[in-house]
Amino acid sequence: MPGIAGAEETMTVGGIDPPRFELGLNSFGEVATDGGRVLDDAETVRLLVEEARLAEAAGLDVFSVGEHYRDGHNDSATPVLLAAIATATRRIGLGTSVTVLSTNDPVRLYQEFSTLDAVSDGRARIVLGRASVTESFSLFGYDLADYERLFEEKLDLFLRLEREERVTWSGTVRPPLTGQLLHPRMRPGGIPTWIGVGGSPDSVVRAARHGLPLMMAIIGGRPQRFARNVELYLKALDGFGHPELPIGQHSLGLVADTDEEAVETWWRYWRPVVEDLAAERGFYAPNRERYEAEVEHGALFVGSPETVARKIVKMARDLRLSRFDLKYDIMHLPRDVRARTIELLGREVAPRVRELLAADTVHA
Repeated sequence: MPGIAGAEETMTVGGIDPPRFELGLNSFGEVATDGGRVLDDAETVRLLVEEARLAEAAGLDVFSVGEHYRDGHNDSATPVLLAAIATATRRIGLGTSVTVLSTNDPVRLYQEFSTLDAVSDGRARIVLGRASVTESFSLFGYDLADYERLFEEKLDLFLRLEREERVTWSGTVRPPLTGQLLHPRMRPGGIPTWIGVGGSPDSVVRAARHGLPLMMAIIGGRPQRFARNVELYLKALDGFGHPELPIGQHSLGLVADTDEEAVETWWRYWRPVVEDLAAERGFYAPNRERYEAEVEHGALFVGSPETVARKIVKMARDLRLSRFDLKYDIMHLPRDVRARTIELLGREVAPRVRELLAADTVHA
């Protein structure tokens, strides 16, 4: 199939992953606590490697790391972190929650992820996005006025580097290339490459136009409101002559042994984070009623294994998902709570999700 960055796991094309429903974890490198003590940055980085090992042992499919440049986050050198995780694991997929393509150089990004793919023996994946937080623009000397142009041109170049052996390219956002051959080479077609979207229809159509899988970041409100974007994506894929491609969801949450434990624990650590964001961005401050509504009907996946599994299955049915990633770390969440979420998600939630989805197939 032309025009799709691919990888080989079954016959993967454009990041099409194995046919079974995938469950994974997303981390933004947020600092944890241990016995009430806040871990320092270096300890948090090492903790992520440990948690990726836990995720693999628990049977999860993907461990992804984001890209942020703010206090309390330690995911600013994502390919380096993923390479460290690659040496500590053997099977689990290694991806990005989102890579801010607009403020990265596509040539360097190709080299970093082709190296990661080689080190990990073909486990690298990437989600490309425009950035919902914009610290990287000023940090690396980019103008927010160029937000759209930066992403569109750099996406075109990155995909051509993945799909073509020697690349000749010119644009306005970096120097031109003439017959450029990069090393180390990626596998033919490139690594599984997704487009991350936060709700913009233009981004949905862009993913379809380039023949790339769609990863939806759903962090608040009823996830079903994204059903329109799913329909738009599928219709656009057909219009551009592409086959149906995977759709994933990224949301926040915590799994504990009981619903009550999960709800109370997440509230304790989620509330101050959202209060800070509310002050920064001018939206409502959290209250308990709204929080419980988010847990019950919204985008927070907080509860016992059975509760979280059933909610994931509902989203899979409503949004035609083939992948779900849980962002499990939030500022100052204790490391033992994080570890318990990983364990329960892999050993109890994932098998239950697949069991319920398999029943759908049997009764179809």
